[in-house]
Amino acid sequence: MYGLSDSTAITMQPLKKEYTIAGKKLSFETGKLWLLANGAITMSDEGGNMLFTTAGIKEVGLNEKADFFPLVVDYQEKYYAAGKIGGNRFMKREARPSDAATLTSRMIDRPIRPMFPKGMINDTQIIATTLSSDNNCEMWSWGITSASLALMVAGAPFEGPVSGVKIVLNQDDSYTFEPNFEQEKNAKLHLVIAGTSDAITMVEAGANEVSNKEMLDALAHAHTIVKDLCDAQLDFVKAYEVQFGAIHKIEASFNLPDTSLYDHVREFLTEEKMQALYNVGKKEFQAVLDTFDIETKTYLLEKEFLNGEDDTSWVGAMVYKRVKEVMRKNILSTGTRLDGRKTDEVRKIKSEVGLLPRTHGSALFQRGMTQVLNITTLGGPEDNMLVDGMFDESTKRYIHHYNFPPYSVGEVRMMRGTGRREIGHGRLAERALEPVLPSEAEFPYMIRTVSEVTTCNGSSSMASVCGSTMSLMNAGVPIKRPVSAVAMGMIYNEETGEYKILSDIQAQEDFLWDMDFKVARTSEGITAMQMDVKIKWLQMKVFEEAFDQGETATMYILAEMLKTQAEVAPELSPYAPLIMSMQIAESQIRTVIGKGGETIQKIQATHDVIISIAEDGLTTITAKTQDSGKAAIDVINELLWLPEVGFISSGKIVKIIDWVGAIVEFRGKQSGMIHISKLSKEKVLKVEDVVKVDDMVDFEIIQVDLAKGRIGLKRMEK
Repeated sequence: MYGLSDSTAITMQPLKKEYTIAGKKLSFETGKLWLLANGAITMSDEGGNMLFTTAGIKEVGLNEKADFFPLVVDYQEKYYAAGKIGGNRFMKREARPSDAATLTSRMIDRPIRPMFPKGMINDTQIIATTLSSDNNCEMWSWGITSASLALMVAGAPFEGPVSGVKIVLNQDDSYTFEPNFEQEKNAKLHLVIAGTSDAITMVEAGANEVSNKEMLDALAHAHTIVKDLCDAQLDFVKAYEVQFGAIHKIEASFNLPDTSLYDHVREFLTEEKMQALYNVGKKEFQAVLDTFDIETKTYLLEKEFLNGEDDTSWVGAMVYKRVKEVMRKNILSTGTRLDGRKTDEVRKIKSEVGLLPRTHGSALFQRGMTQVLNITTLGGPEDNMLVDGMFDESTKRYIHHYNFPPYSVGEVRMMRGTGRREIGHGRLAERALEPVLPSEAEFPYMIRTVSEVTTCNGSSSMASVCGSTMSLMNAGVPIKRPVSAVAMGMIYNEETGEYKILSDIQAQEDFLWDMDFKVARTSEGITAMQMDVKIKWLQMKVFEEAFDQGETATMYILAEMLKTQAEVAPELSPYAPLIMSMQIAESQIRTVIGKGGETIQKIQATHDVIISIAEDGLTTITAKTQDSGKAAIDVINELLWLPEVGFISSGKIVKIIDWVGAIVEFRGKQSGMIHISKLSKEKVLKVEDVVKVDDMVDFEIIQVDLAKGRIGLKRMEK
């Protein structure tokens, strides 16, 4: 907060205001915590959830030659927020961010970054920290709203407000704002959007095959809540200025290209010259751009618009601007794309399955130059990933990992671990496949798919969805329906309102778009979606057209995929583990485990299997061979066997009780007694007149008293 000192900080009164948004009471507070941050907002609700977000902006010591906006966003999960110690035996401090925290950081960044002026070089940092949690809901969307408000009270050169909203579409077609985990679990659609009062600017969605209309209606509903949150932010800023005085405006610094000579650049780089960029490969495209840079500098020097001592680093930016101008004009006026495709045309597709002989499933999906190799690996329940974050521990039985090595884009650079982009693309593809996976009862395997991006010329995340689908089918995973996916773009002229939607954008087109729209779907509906919008105003009809064109593209891609892998493979790979499952009563779990785990450990060691027993009694046996798995199940069945009246079998006489009867041992350690009156149809005076110890007899169970541990038998005479 600006203008504070030790003497004034003690007496300063915090500002807190409460708002009712979509039936929920939310509050904003500032002036209580983190007093030296440029802006700080605590966002909370009635359930005890609190997210603290700070905004820091540097005004001195800047990198004046920075060619990008240095914004850093971090979302911090704190164990204490949920009343949890966390960590492992040796490390109790929060360490590297969880995947969920990384994804949230990206989610906050995406709608916030475009709201700063172009060319700004002030180092800007947003840190969102969970302070308190009811352990029953995420605060992802809060990070967007509180970051926006923190920037506004900080006086940042920020075109806010921007708000984030999370809703679900329930099974009865109602909506729930800021749902809890249980509501999310049963929902048809999970939706996080960000936007201004005028437009939706970002979307993240996972769905259980919803229709275009259901998705569009949900977007419209969520945007009404966005507007209410934006109004609340503006109201809070007014109250802030009343209580604390006018907000100190931070001066933005810029590194903008010199545009005074742009007209000369346009004269030199004619539309005829630009034709060299069309219908060429990715590397050739970059080579032409590099040539344009050199030729343009030479031209400006020859014409004496520059002298040899001038800084010419801006020329590349002007060439880039001219290329973008011409390419956008051609698409809007004639529909001409760089590679000659029509606006709704998808690149040619090629695919192959079973490439890797020793893996459980593999597929190569290629669209144009973009090429993804996906590998499926199956494991037992013991391989399920333990998720240990801020909330209660949970497990995942399906994981999708996405790898984007430098060679995939023809680069040479250091590999320094998994980046945020890889985590984000991996989660998007994972979300797309989750709705079609079989239940654990149907298919008791842990599933991991890995997408290796071998070549990328745009839309590798959507190629990962397609490759994963084919790889899963090749591995014999009985998915409900195959999923395909595509990346869409849009060029929009704000002056005329004219626009063109592009199907399957390639890398050279990636810097042109005003809307980036990725969608995954089955033949029945949408399973995942991600969207970012650059323009400030966009009618809902544009979204509707993009959905329709995207559906046409994904169905074409799906048809091409099914030419290679039409159905789920009837059998698993011979190298995949054999997993069998059985359901046992919760009351009998202890019987199988035994004292101190002795019984289950003996079964595992004897038959070389791994046995996993869930809390509900679902038991899976992971075995190297079918025979060893069946043998283990036989042992478990013996342990769980309960005697019933009418059961017929044979056993050995182990003890004679004079004048009373004979004890028979059967099925291992089970025993029962044949009373002397049940030894024969004739009257028996002495037990040993009929049977002796070690004799084998046939019997039928006629009485069971489990409480007293008694089983009554009747000898069956031949």
